[in-house]
Amino acid sequence: MDNTNFNKYNLSEEILRAIMGLKYETPTEVQEKVIPVALEGKDMVVQSQTGSGKTASFGIPLCERIIWEENKPQALVLTPTRELAVQIKEDITNIGRFKRIKAVAVFGKQPFSQQQRELKQKTHIVIGTPGRVMDHIKRETLVLDDIKYLIIDEADEMLNMGFIDQVEAIIKAMPRNRINMLFSATVPEDIKRLCVKYMKEPVNIEIESSSIASMDVEHFIYEVKEEDKFKLLKNIMIMENPDSSMVFCRTKDQVDNVYDKLNAMGYPCEKLHGGLMQNDRLAVMKGFKQGKFLCLVTTDVAARGIDVDSVNLVINYDIPLEKESYVHRIGRTGRAGKKGKALTFLTPYEDRFLRQIEAYIGFEIAKLNVPSKEEVIAAKEEFTEKINKRPKLKKDKSEELNKGIMKIYFNGGKKKKIRAVDFVGTISNIQGVTAEDIGIIDIQDNISYVEILNGKGPMVLQAMRNTTVKGKQLKVQKARE
Repeated sequence: MDNTNFNKYNLSEEILRAIMGLKYETPTEVQEKVIPVALEGKDMVVQSQTGSGKTASFGIPLCERIIWEENKPQALVLTPTRELAVQIKEDITNIGRFKRIKAVAVFGKQPFSQQQRELKQKTHIVIGTPGRVMDHIKRETLVLDDIKYLIIDEADEMLNMGFIDQVEAIIKAMPRNRINMLFSATVPEDIKRLCVKYMKEPVNIEIESSSIASMDVEHFIYEVKEEDKFKLLKNIMIMENPDSSMVFCRTKDQVDNVYDKLNAMGYPCEKLHGGLMQNDRLAVMKGFKQGKFLCLVTTDVAARGIDVDSVNLVINYDIPLEKESYVHRIGRTGRAGKKGKALTFLTPYEDRFLRQIEAYIGFEIAKLNVPSKEEVIAAKEEFTEKINKRPKLKKDKSEELNKGIMKIYFNGGKKKKIRAVDFVGTISNIQGVTAEDIGIIDIQDNISYVEILNGKGPMVLQAMRNTTVKGKQLKVQKARE
């Protein structure tokens, strides 16, 4: 495990192996400062901008300190949006892959019964939005007795979205003897009050907000009348011809409007806002990360913490009314050392919003002239070629990590009194297989799924066709995707 600078934290071999598989080589500034303090078990307040790598900064120590043998949740992560809950779950699952850490995401607009079933199983870490977490607490489907870690992510956004009272109610329902970690881009008075009230001598960590005006992002303004916005957008898309772009609008109606017009001109795009069904929202985000389409038209629902590392153009079709939103939006580009561009459309009478943004980021944003007809015509051929080309799908960052993993289906579960330890004991007795080759185990009422690691899936599949689990011969096959 010599190929990573995470060695200095004395992490277990399983966590280091996952980190290497995820290509985490050098800790970011927030990881450098947070991981050692978190491993010591201290409360902390971390002020850090979006795109700084903070999920891994708490995900790595959480996965390191979680005790696999315990069945009840040991950590709760609160987050403002469903998309962010799903992403954090994926990140934690990947970091804890070889330690068999089971993470569950709970959020609204997804069947309560499905989440209840997941929470009944061995669960180590729960990630959720405040409203749905509160629902599970009230219905006693989320057991807090063994929670030792509470992480509040994007705390200032929780405040903006009116979740702060729910967050406080959740805190009051938790065991007092726990470790608290709060992450926020800004720390307003209400957040400070929470910290003083519920934390024990927290370590304050502030990451310099140089990323607020990232050197990797160019910022420009276009002055335009409201009725001319879409024409300008269309011309900019032709001129810039981005491989991946995001267009931010203030309302879902505006998102629908812009999306419909782009779609009508044959531009490969999708839309995202709170009015869509949850499964559709997740499918759109997955497709965007894979590069299935060139442009995502969205409200601010996609401005916070969504990790797409190759967006090279962000357009503020509507200038954000809050200066912090500008930073979160443009934080989607210029990530992971890549260059990005942020263009903002400014209509008459919106100057005061621009002045607030410029004061916040610490510099004046240059204004550009709208593209000329000749410039647009000159760029049209290359643009047309790109939008007609079949997209080359990007590899997921966890693809390498998950290579060699097979998920196996068994037609028996809780009703046959089968537990995770029964699968571990049986499978690790197969010649050439150890407990380290077994991944996440998902036991439902009548079926179970077991991940087999290290390319040993076919061997286990073959052996289990003639092997009983707890004296029961189960039907076994490779699970469908």
